[in-house]
Amino acid sequence: MSPGILIPVALITAGLLLPLIYLVIRTFGSGMEVWSLLFRVRTLRIFVRSLLLIIGVTGTCIFISLPLAWLITRTDLPLRRFWSVVLSLPLVMPSYVAGFVILAALGPKGMLQKLLETLFGVTRIPEIYGYPGALLTIALISYPLVMLNIRASLRGLDPKLEEASRSLGSSSWRTYLRVILPQLRPSIASGALLVALYTLSDFGAVSLLRYETFTWAIYLQYQTSMDRSVAAGLSLVLIFVALCILQIEARTRGKAKYYRRGPGTGQMAVPLELGGWKWPSLFFCAFIVIFSLAIPMSVLTYWVVLGVARGEPFLLVLKPTLNSLVVSGLSAITVIIFSLPVAFFIVRTKGKLTDFVERTVYIGYALPGIVVALALVFFTARYLPFFYQSIVLLVFAYVVLFLPQALGAVRSSLLQINPHIEEAARSMGRNPLGVMSSITVPLLFPGIIAGASMVFFTTMKELPAAMVLSPVGFKTLATSIWSATSEAFFARAAVPALILIAASTIPLALFTLREKG
Repeated sequence: MSPGILIPVALITAGLLLPLIYLVIRTFGSGMEVWSLLFRVRTLRIFVRSLLLIIGVTGTCIFISLPLAWLITRTDLPLRRFWSVVLSLPLVMPSYVAGFVILAALGPKGMLQKLLETLFGVTRIPEIYGYPGALLTIALISYPLVMLNIRASLRGLDPKLEEASRSLGSSSWRTYLRVILPQLRPSIASGALLVALYTLSDFGAVSLLRYETFTWAIYLQYQTSMDRSVAAGLSLVLIFVALCILQIEARTRGKAKYYRRGPGTGQMAVPLELGGWKWPSLFFCAFIVIFSLAIPMSVLTYWVVLGVARGEPFLLVLKPTLNSLVVSGLSAITVIIFSLPVAFFIVRTKGKLTDFVERTVYIGYALPGIVVALALVFFTARYLPFFYQSIVLLVFAYVVLFLPQALGAVRSSLLQINPHIEEAARSMGRNPLGVMSSITVPLLFPGIIAGASMVFFTTMKELPAAMVLSPVGFKTLATSIWSATSEAFFARAAVPALILIAASTIPLALFTLREKG
């Protein structure tokens, strides 16, 4: 491996280790009291509850995303590009907004209960609080993490393999199970890993739906105690859980080769005719969009109308909108640039160092945003004060938090590229960076688009790092939403929330329209 790859990977890995170093300093500098708190029965209960939520949300997202990605990529589903856009938009919905919407729609005295009471005299419905509400909320806003990964891989598969399978007498369903699904293992595992770690680090949904997890316990410690050592210790447990999830993902991904050995074909697959399944497929897509996007937007619109009727003043969100778009765009570009050498190093080399780099990358994604933000404050205030509360520091925080999103998509696409193509280019005199820029990156385009989209959407809604690290007076849509909802001004929060969704639709539509086929 050339220095042109090793040096960037080493620098990126060193930067990503900062939160872990901070947590170790905080935890081990506080004596034995922290360890006695960590090994209590209550901590074990929180661990089990967190694990159950991870399993439920991840399984639900895979169940939703596999058929969706297939329908919008490989079939003659009507309005495929429209569905590609709207099915990805729930990713931009902040979990705390989704939690409020779920409670307003399905909670006690919510819209559903009032409707049933009016029509049928029902005065009480099952409570949405706890595990069911947390699972539903997080699954509906995080399934695009799996869907976008699978979609990028489907676009990179060689359709000749499917044609050969059908020419040998296999049905479309058997071809899907025996030929296509095994090739999707890396993208499914990568997307499932992102969902599992996102569930592990989420605070908004679990706090509103009253389901105690590690992240909620960490936030409570930061809010109620000046001593950050207990929160740091809980965060280290969170990292341990994340490393276990990474190990499971690595085993699930396997060591098989997913690139074609022959020349293959550059043609796109011929869309499969759905026939009698067209209407059920449309119903399935519409059902997911209604619950993950249409109902939340309807509730937000209802709050806006209610606020107008009551004469409430609304927030001026033009500047926060521009701030969110600029920071999210910068973060998406920076994360993609950082992910390329890391993905190349992980896929093209094997060994303990590769495993160490890969696990380091995913540590930040498993941590709550406030932990990463405070870690960066700790180091910049002491050693790099000129970066404190700057856009540069905020973007770097998003690199630490969201690099795994881009890495998973880029790595899945890189696994489909035959390394012999790169070797042939090097044998003709190209240096490694020239090979990457002229050959590898163009072939990675579907993965780059998927990774950039996920990072852009997630940055648009990110809250804790933006609150702690933003320059003075720098507001984003997420901070505007939170400041309004924290004071129970739901109508005022609805306007920036709707703008957040609308502002994310434009770049997503451009990404989708730019894709061929």
